[in-house]
Amino acid sequence: MKKQIVSVMAVVFMCTAAIAQPINLTLTGASPGGLWTLIGVGLDKVLKKTDPGSNVTYQTSAGGFANIALVDQGKAPLGLAHDAELKLALDGQPPYKEPVKNVRAIGYMYNWGAVHFFIRKEVADKYKIQSLEDIASVKAPLKIAVNRRGNIAGDVGIDMLGKAGVTPEALKSWGGELVFAGSKDQANLLNDGRVDIISNAIFVGHSSFKQIDSESDVVLLTTSKTTVNAINKQYGTATFTISKKSYRHQTEDVNTIALGAILITNTSMSNDVAYKLTKSLLENISEIQSVHPSMKALTPQVLVDQNVIEFHPGAVRAYKEAGLIK
Repeated sequence: MKKQIVSVMAVVFMCTAAIAQPINLTLTGASPGGLWTLIGVGLDKVLKKTDPGSNVTYQTSAGGFANIALVDQGKAPLGLAHDAELKLALDGQPPYKEPVKNVRAIGYMYNWGAVHFFIRKEVADKYKIQSLEDIASVKAPLKIAVNRRGNIAGDVGIDMLGKAGVTPEALKSWGGELVFAGSKDQANLLNDGRVDIISNAIFVGHSSFKQIDSESDVVLLTTSKTTVNAINKQYGTATFTISKKSYRHQTEDVNTIALGAILITNTSMSNDVAYKLTKSLLENISEIQSVHPSMKALTPQVLVDQNVIEFHPGAVRAYKEAGLIK
């Protein structure tokens, strides 16, 4: 009888130990110091709240496109990628040679990286430009700066212009020019008058946009529903409204699209690990909300508010238990 009790206790101990096994994951993000780094810090705190022995280690990378490939190939257990990047990856569009098949979602971390088009006010007044489509209507010879090549914000910016009739070829024929510049260089180019318009995708009121708004006399261009709908279909993005008075000279709401970031994993991640990670995220979401003021808008509802990529079965289980999906 004693031997049986000891045997049962041993089995219980072994099962308990297996269940309590800590989770140690690496998250590939982007360059160090940015928002994705902070999200990585938040995810580490999320897991530690559930199990002090678990952790998420942040690893710098070339960004979302690279992260999708690393996760798809099983070289990284977790990654961050923009919804638009995932749409291209799933469709096998450049820079991918074929559709990725082994990537699943854990949660939508944010969906409010609004694409902004700032134009110098004197130029807008001169040509009577209030929207992207107006540029094509008046065939204005403008110098327009988008983010650098290979950056999803730059790609989306180019395609938004193109859908509005402002292709690089058309712009050149009007005497204008398309310029590629990182976000750190755009403000100087606009301030110096070397470009007339800049485009980037960051949160409304981001420090870089506040700098532009305070140092340059600019207005924000809106986008037609036709252009927005075409971009959303192409990239899996969503319509976004930049509320009036968000910037000095903005008297009306501005229509645009927004990029979002999705936490992704490989199909090989066990259902139990994906479940525990997602459940911990739901229960300790305040740890992510606290990493940056812009993340305060993250809610459990936002985590499931995407249809670009299939959720991991373990994540689905956690969301169903929370009543967030059926």
